[in-house]
Amino acid sequence: MAAETSTTTQTQTTSKRKPAARRKPVVRRKPVSRKASARKRAPDFAARARETGRNAFLAGLGFYGKAFDQAQEQFNSIQEQLEDRRQKADKLYQELVKRGRKVERDAKGAIKDMELPKIELDSLTDRKKLEEQLEKARARFAELRKNVSFRKAA
Repeated sequence: MAAETSTTTQTQTTSKRKPAARRKPVVRRKPVSRKASARKRAPDFAARARETGRNAFLAGLGFYGKAFDQAQEQFNSIQEQLEDRRQKADKLYQELVKRGRKVERDAKGAIKDMELPKIELDSLTDRKKLEEQLEKARARFAELRKNVSFRKAA
């Protein structure tokens, strides 16, 4: 019986197997050259990479140029303002010099118009005469001060 069981188990196992499927014949295609397709893509990729790099460089250069132009405009504007202020200062300086000359001329004329007696040492000791001369000088300078009206600086 042992022999029978071993043969029966073999038949059962072989009967359960499926017959081998027939394979279809493989159609051979021409091998695709991977290098050729890679070569076609590589120049395109390299060209785009160069163009992108160049565009980034040009954008940086454009930014630098724009910043330089703005700085130049601000510098020119400040230069113009400085020149205007210098001209105004020159004009004011000339007006002050002219006014100073006029005041000096008036003061010299007032001093010439004053009648100062020749003072002797003896007359200096006379306090009344000295006081009178000082009063005349003070009155004359007060009159000059009225005539010369100083404008306040703006």
